[in-house]
Amino acid sequence: MNRPQLGRLVALALALVVAMGVIVVRLAILQVSRAGAFQAIAFDQRVHPIELAPWRGQIVDRTREPLAMSVHATDIYADPRYVEDAWTTSQRLAEALGEDVDVEELVDDLTADTSFVFVARQAENAVAERIDAMGLPGIGFLDVSARSYPAGPLAPHVLGFVDIDGNGISGLEYQYDSLLAGTPGERIIELDPSRLHRIAGGVDRERPPVPGSDLVTTIDRDFQYQVQAGLEEYVERNRARGGTVVVMDRRTGDVLAMATYPWFDPNDPAAAKEGEWRNRAITDVFEPGSTNKVITAACALEEDVIDLEERLSVPWKMDVGPFTIHDSHPHPVQPMTIGDILAQSSNIGAVQVAERLGPTRMSRCLSRFGLGHQTGIAFPGEDEGIVPPLWQWTDSSLPTMAYGQGIAVTPLQMISVFSTIANDGVWVQPRLVRGTIDPGGTFHRAADAIRRRVVSVETARTVTSMLALAVDEGTGSGASIAGYQVAGKTGTARIPRPQGGYYTGRSIASFIGFLPAGDPDVVIAAILDRPTTVYGGIAAAPLFQTIARYAIERLGIAPAEEVVYPPTVRTVR
Repeated sequence: MNRPQLGRLVALALALVVAMGVIVVRLAILQVSRAGAFQAIAFDQRVHPIELAPWRGQIVDRTREPLAMSVHATDIYADPRYVEDAWTTSQRLAEALGEDVDVEELVDDLTADTSFVFVARQAENAVAERIDAMGLPGIGFLDVSARSYPAGPLAPHVLGFVDIDGNGISGLEYQYDSLLAGTPGERIIELDPSRLHRIAGGVDRERPPVPGSDLVTTIDRDFQYQVQAGLEEYVERNRARGGTVVVMDRRTGDVLAMATYPWFDPNDPAAAKEGEWRNRAITDVFEPGSTNKVITAACALEEDVIDLEERLSVPWKMDVGPFTIHDSHPHPVQPMTIGDILAQSSNIGAVQVAERLGPTRMSRCLSRFGLGHQTGIAFPGEDEGIVPPLWQWTDSSLPTMAYGQGIAVTPLQMISVFSTIANDGVWVQPRLVRGTIDPGGTFHRAADAIRRRVVSVETARTVTSMLALAVDEGTGSGASIAGYQVAGKTGTARIPRPQGGYYTGRSIASFIGFLPAGDPDVVIAAILDRPTTVYGGIAAAPLFQTIARYAIERLGIAPAEEVVYPPTVRTVR
């Protein structure tokens, strides 16, 4: 071997030694100084956390009957990387899932450049079992829950509904979402590179989810069903656009039934028309019309601006600024007591009474009864109503407010006004929830309803006697029930135009009252939107009567001693 060849061999040997040295050093670095970091990376690639969804709590009625519950279901998914024949797989999936599934869309999903795609959400377990038995490569299954409303379209505006992921979207489902939802758990498992198989002896640990609490409502399911049946019947009978009924316990503020027609099925909320999700009893306002005369009369008596036996000379119309206001029907100038005014629902008489109160006291009284303020029921979207601040009042504000125009209220606000009278002058905050049941089964009572005195016991009982007269011998005779003395008031209010003025031939007909008058158990608001029969006494009073009869039977209401009528022109002369 000559010297050049020997030199090349030495150079090659040195190069190999250096290269090996570099490799050894690199291996030492990887296996010693950075071993922990690479081990963590490898661990993260193999170990996968899976969120364990908690079981959503039930919503039940006051007797613990379920109104909303969760049921077992299955999410079906695909990993397109392992689907062998997308077209055949899609056809077989479509056959099992039903006619609504588009095969071509499924093919697109099963050939997508991803490792996960949903095939079906919240499928019935029987369907998932059929697909699982097919042994289709790349198709997987996840145990989930689906929300179910076993009574269908029963109190849907109160309950609301959830989205596909179980998040509350409206109603109590939204209001109490965090309480119903519970706390997610977690399972950590170690999988092979395909992410389809567990590694034997690998990591497998679990933190179980905490289920949500159950919500106990004030609703009586059977009574709610009867109320909805009655409401639907009278909407159709009067060819109205819709309607609302609210039934409340005057002592506790518990809402026993709350219905708005048309309603929807929370099992399929997407089928509802625009606006049908809203709980109009709480979120929508209307001019109360003559039902607001209860506030006018109560305030006048409380402020002692009129005597029960005083006779006012009441014409059938009068000018107020540039406007002419009038009673529902022409009549000569009549002597009327305040009892006559309320019983016969005289607009002009109510204006004369309100003029004695004046704007300041009238404004203060409307506020004390809760108008212009949210009730505190905390239901999503609750409207506070419309009562202009005193500085915005015009010459026509006091007269029109006296008989329920120029202001706007929710049905819940207005039933609370009558509940105040029925409750001896004490306003009680309405509520839809009695309490909760935690995952351990312990019932936690909701806080007692807020209460405040609005008028005296004497004033409330005097107004009650007027309302009883209004039913027995006044405009509310359609609400009378044999064997029971009913106290209540009719209302017929025109619907205002957005640009000002009122629509011709469009009105809200209402009757709000309570029974028995001498010792009330329930307060009922019956409201119809644009009935062809127009008047509250004709359209809404019979609906009240029907609901009241349901209440007597369902709640076991007994008659009470009758109240004595207030002085009237007929009885004092």
